[in-house]
Amino acid sequence: MTDHSETIAQLRDTVKRVCDDFPGEYWRAKDREREYPTEFVQALTDLGLLAALIPEEYGGSGLPLSLGAEILKAIHEFGGNAGACHAQMYTMGTVLRHGSAEQKAQYLPGIARGELRLQAFGVTEPTAGTDTTSISTFAARKGDRYVVNGQKVWTSRALQSDLMVLLARTTPKDQVKKRSEGLSVFLVDMRETVGKGMTIKPIRTMINHSTNEVFFDNMEIPASSLIGEEGQGMRYILSGMNAERILVASECIGDGRWFTKKARDYACERKVFGRPIGQNQGIQFPIARAYAEVEAANLMVDHAAALYEAGKPCGTQANMAKMLGSEAAWNAANACMQTHGGFGVAEEYDIERKFREIRLYQIAPISTNLILSYVAEHELGMPRSY
Repeated sequence: MTDHSETIAQLRDTVKRVCDDFPGEYWRAKDREREYPTEFVQALTDLGLLAALIPEEYGGSGLPLSLGAEILKAIHEFGGNAGACHAQMYTMGTVLRHGSAEQKAQYLPGIARGELRLQAFGVTEPTAGTDTTSISTFAARKGDRYVVNGQKVWTSRALQSDLMVLLARTTPKDQVKKRSEGLSVFLVDMRETVGKGMTIKPIRTMINHSTNEVFFDNMEIPASSLIGEEGQGMRYILSGMNAERILVASECIGDGRWFTKKARDYACERKVFGRPIGQNQGIQFPIARAYAEVEAANLMVDHAAALYEAGKPCGTQANMAKMLGSEAAWNAANACMQTHGGFGVAEEYDIERKFREIRLYQIAPISTNLILSYVAEHELGMPRSY
């Protein structure tokens, strides 16, 4: 196994220097006004951190997934939030793995340079939810173009993207033999479609996540927008989900470490009844347990990434990493909030903001219940539940 310890140390140092330039005050202001952290994203872009996984031949760093995960861990551990831009790191994988040589040459260099933003991933629909095979957005072939009609929801960063990876039905559901067939993936140039068949409507949520509804009304796109073969889109989407799970789990690890350190520091400094509150086991033990859970979850993240890089099946490990990471971080958030007492809900401590942010990852990009269903079926041989 290659020893990446020196590279990891360099990456963490670089990320820390970026995060130091964007302290809590920056994130509080963005959260308060529900603004996109453009300056932070640009700083990461300028250093090539968001192009880490793009091969060198297309202008990226060509780093393995495990090092991309270390970048995201560090961003969250040092107080930032990669949710605004993490898709720039992995959504391009659909093009990289399944796109044509022409599509790769046309788009990947621009994405690597940060000149093109590919952050929008149009999959989920209001009526289908996580039952992706039941989506109804339809792309009908008309000569050298496709005409798209339908709706997507929870399409994050659509307003900050130039390109969108779109999953749409190209064969009616009642005409396919397998429910996973008849779906196709397209790379949509949003610069050509917004206002011309595509409408974006922001959704205000409890966190500053820049997510949206997207409506398609006779939106026309070139036939060359199709990625891979028509009807094989579900397979293409699934191939990228393991990477997404691992990278999101990495962010959870970073947040868990942030909460744990914040709680530890405060418990050692805060004195009540003439002694540090961290001397009390009622304060100590939840923080110590949070630390143990986060580091244990981190081992699963590393294991899943190693399997992914070796080209081995890693669906179970990627899903478990995401589940364990999100739950460990949430427990660390609760321990941190409890340690700070009333100060935990004060905006200036940044805890309440990150507390809200970390809760998302037990329901997105996949819910805990679906992960448990997956493990039950594929690892324990139990009856399929969905």
